[in-house]
Amino acid sequence: MTPQIVEGDLLEQPVEAIVNAWNRNIVPWWLLLPQGVSGAIKRRAGRQPFRELARHGPIPLGGAVLTSAGRLPFRGIIHVAGINLFWRATETSVRRSVVNAMRIAEHEQFASIAFPLIGAGSGAFRRDKALELMRDELAKLDAAIVVTIAVYPPLKATPNPASLRKT
Repeated sequence: MTPQIVEGDLLEQPVEAIVNAWNRNIVPWWLLLPQGVSGAIKRRAGRQPFRELARHGPIPLGGAVLTSAGRLPFRGIIHVAGINLFWRATETSVRRSVVNAMRIAEHEQFASIAFPLIGAGSGAFRRDKALELMRDELAKLDAAIVVTIAVYPPLKATPNPASLRKT
């Protein structure tokens, strides 16, 4: 499958589900100062998705958990554990996060899903490398789901500028 790459806000994508690049759920959500994607989700969705997430306990590195979307217009939020205990993303954590999020999306029969760049925020992973790994992992999958990767802020040098659209 080939994802659509867009420059824009993850929360503005016309999809059924979004992915939240989360931590391993070891530190309680209410102790964290949400930033990046998680902060934006918390501000607009409210606390409900994070309360649901807390009930799942620790998430294995690269694992994924589905919650409601709170006040957001999506059918669900898939939270992936894209960073390790040292708050760093790795190639393995990015790849596993993509695969596990897609498994949930297929199981739930979502028609469309949008990802942020996993591990490229708090995880300190290079943004261009995260995009490359995500594209590679998605290319291995054969699912009837429209996949969008929302890049925000835009990459300075995009691997394929012709494949980007502004939202």
